[in-house]
Amino acid sequence: DQGGLPGVGSGLASRVRRDRTSWVRSSTWRPAPCPSGLTGTSGSGFSRTARGGGEGIILLQPGKHEFPFRFQLPSEPLVTSFTGKYGSIQYCVRAVLERPKVPDQSVKRELQVVSHVDVNTPALLTPVLKTQEKMVGCWFFTSGPVSLSAKIERKGYCNGEAIPIYAEIENCSSRLIVPKAAIFQTQTYLASGKTKTIRHMVANVRGNHIASGSTDTWNGKTLKIPPVTPSILDCCIIRVDYSLAVYIHIPGAKKLMLELPLVIGTIPYNGFGSRNSSIASQFSMDMSWLTLTLPEQPEAPPNYADVVSEEEFSRHIPSYPQPPNCEGEVCCPMFACIQEFRFQPPPLYAEVDPHPSDVEETQPVSFIL
Repeated sequence: DQGGLPGVGSGLASRVRRDRTSWVRSSTWRPAPCPSGLTGTSGSGFSRTARGGGEGIILLQPGKHEFPFRFQLPSEPLVTSFTGKYGSIQYCVRAVLERPKVPDQSVKRELQVVSHVDVNTPALLTPVLKTQEKMVGCWFFTSGPVSLSAKIERKGYCNGEAIPIYAEIENCSSRLIVPKAAIFQTQTYLASGKTKTIRHMVANVRGNHIASGSTDTWNGKTLKIPPVTPSILDCCIIRVDYSLAVYIHIPGAKKLMLELPLVIGTIPYNGFGSRNSSIASQFSMDMSWLTLTLPEQPEAPPNYADVVSEEEFSRHIPSYPQPPNCEGEVCCPMFACIQEFRFQPPPLYAEVDPHPSDVEETQPVSFIL
């Protein structure tokens, strides 16, 4: 990760019997190997070499020895690590144990380098919108046009984000069509004037069928980005591009497709900018409905007898049998003590307020949320 530590630190462990060795430091540059399947020089690579940990001859005693080391990554931007069908971008650390009259021993460990792509740049925050129309059929056998309009809120997204898609589809043909959307990855390999391209789908979503003479609208239909390699746009031999394709499957005809460019970055969207403008537009709307005006004098709630009839009340209240051993005693049904109050409204505020106000308020009271 170029945005993290400035160098690569690790250690070399070796087990020897007994030998003499010397240690020096050097730095070399060499051409990188060409991708398989292509000819020519693929570009320039870099290497850092560190030998030993001191000057002169060191006698290593039998046992295990560890030699920590640290490399400084180049100041210029490095391309993100990538492995494809016709080429790769790799960074590795290779340790070699050299001894006189004995074959060298070596080990290699690969490093993952990620070049940061910030999706909060103005170029990646701009919306993308395209519109296209297609006539279904040919010559005198046309069945009508099909139109498609698609839009995304911004151009840059990161892994794991869901892209809201806004689309309008109008089917004026006589055929049943199906709208779909997909994310495509395009790998381009360049060497010695030759180009090889690989394109494959990494995610897709499907809409509902649209009958003849009908329309359909996608109001933010989401398509989640799976874990993929970030966009590689600054390498002269390998490029990795992405696009969002919104297309319509038409039986017996070619697809109507719109491709919206995408950039998969590494620094997530922070939400400022467009979000602030949308919030401001929401608060600029009419908010008069938030003003609440209370009446001058509070009114008592309606009487229950005016709302619930006696027949409806008796229909919903089950009958309770008389309790046993009630002969010769005054028995009453359960809850009889509250039956006489069932139709009484609560008291007025003036009857229970111990400190009534002598001054009558004439101005309405309003609350603004």
